[in-house]
Amino acid sequence: MSQFEQDARELLEKIGGSDNINAVTHCATRMRFALNDPAKADVSAIEKLPSVKGSFTQAGQFQVIIGNNVSEFYKDFTAVSGVSGVSKSDVKAAAESNQSWWQKIMTFLAEIFAPIIPAIIVGGLILGFRNILEGVPFESLGQKIVDGVAMTTADGSPSYNTIVDVNQFWNGVNHFLWLIGEAIFHFLPVGITWAVTRKLGTTQILGIVLGITLVSPQLLNAYGAAGALADGSVPQWDFGIFQIDMIGYQAQVLPAMFAGIALSYLEIFWRKVVPEVLSMILVPFLALVPAVILSHTILGPVGWWLGDKISMVVLAGLEGSLSWLFGALFGALYSPLVITGLHHMTNAIDSQLIADTGTTGLWPMIALSNIAQGSAVLGVWWLTRRDKEESQITLPSAISAYLGVTEPAMFGVTLKYIYPFVAAMIGSGIAGFITTTFNIQSNSIGVGGLPGFLVIHIDSMFMFIVAMLVALIVPIVLTILFKKTNFLTGAGLNFDIPFFNNSNK
Repeated sequence: MSQFEQDARELLEKIGGSDNINAVTHCATRMRFALNDPAKADVSAIEKLPSVKGSFTQAGQFQVIIGNNVSEFYKDFTAVSGVSGVSKSDVKAAAESNQSWWQKIMTFLAEIFAPIIPAIIVGGLILGFRNILEGVPFESLGQKIVDGVAMTTADGSPSYNTIVDVNQFWNGVNHFLWLIGEAIFHFLPVGITWAVTRKLGTTQILGIVLGITLVSPQLLNAYGAAGALADGSVPQWDFGIFQIDMIGYQAQVLPAMFAGIALSYLEIFWRKVVPEVLSMILVPFLALVPAVILSHTILGPVGWWLGDKISMVVLAGLEGSLSWLFGALFGALYSPLVITGLHHMTNAIDSQLIADTGTTGLWPMIALSNIAQGSAVLGVWWLTRRDKEESQITLPSAISAYLGVTEPAMFGVTLKYIYPFVAAMIGSGIAGFITTTFNIQSNSIGVGGLPGFLVIHIDSMFMFIVAMLVALIVPIVLTILFKKTNFLTGAGLNFDIPFFNNSNK
């Protein structure tokens, strides 16, 4: 008998048998199932298997955490089940039948932003570094002199030089790095329209071209649109009987998303209608040209208006009179949002806030929430540190959360026992309260854990570190305290709880 054959047979039985499996694959650490009837899976029994380190359901997929040996487990499972493995994309497609309409929307958002987030993270790091070079005055560099006049602040204090004021090399580096920063943020619509066509399976180069038409140098830059609209100096395409404003959509999220969706569905429609012999010539033309027209007449303005409204609502929460409450609630509830999949919408909101204000106050709370989950797991590790088998789950999960990936921590540990999850929510809520109370801002989306400080605006750095310490310490202390006092320890799937064991005999 091979290493995992027995556990594979038991997993097959507990998951509802081969007939309940629509599709199966695996990733780096997890088995991924699209089940015909998810209710048939006996989750508590599955999590008792020696090879299983936890389970969770996300985006319609039932995922069983195995660990680094998942590929060997997968081979044994397919052998005993007789079910052939498929690609991850096939499992995703099969799992969509288990999703509600709002879960499908969240999955769509996630798959649009997932491929462009690495670029946004790079842009955030560059903005943070440039902010130090050109935005932070140092007294040691002397008072700033312009045309022989010593500069002062509004209150009469000396205005000191920044690094770029006194060092030509770093001044050149600062200008050079903006080449990358501008490409990432100003031309973000190109990435979004490409990602939409990639997700919907249509022609990606048409998505790229459409995105370029939204940010073309021929258009008025979006950052100058407000002033030009106010003084009536917006350039226009003049068709005699009507005119169209030539306004670009630099850094805008929703206009690009709407445009990409329109292009994709136009292409899908025309591929069904146009004869195959003419498809190569007519379909790209009939899809792209109307999509560009729609983007600059209807979809772009509507998307911009809607994005502004969303930004206004979120800013009201972040900066209004009840910002302290918004921060506490968002910080506490972000982890439950991850369970539902609704957290995917925050990427679009963050991008919109950055486009409108230059920074975002939402993302720092996300980074702190991830840290809090890692600390709660670290508390569980301390409580079970003599259990080598448990440590194989807790330590890697804590490290993963501290680096921004919380699913192993949440679904493998904190949700399993409940009380660490509550401890993490409380710690994250307090950190969120600090974030909005002191208006902590991020230059961009970053790595959502301990490395998150790299994209925090320099003016917010000190208070972010304070909030980070809260997210690090409070969940550990509360996790240990809750366990010692038996607070909530009977609410989770804690297998050493007598009540739980008796109820499952």
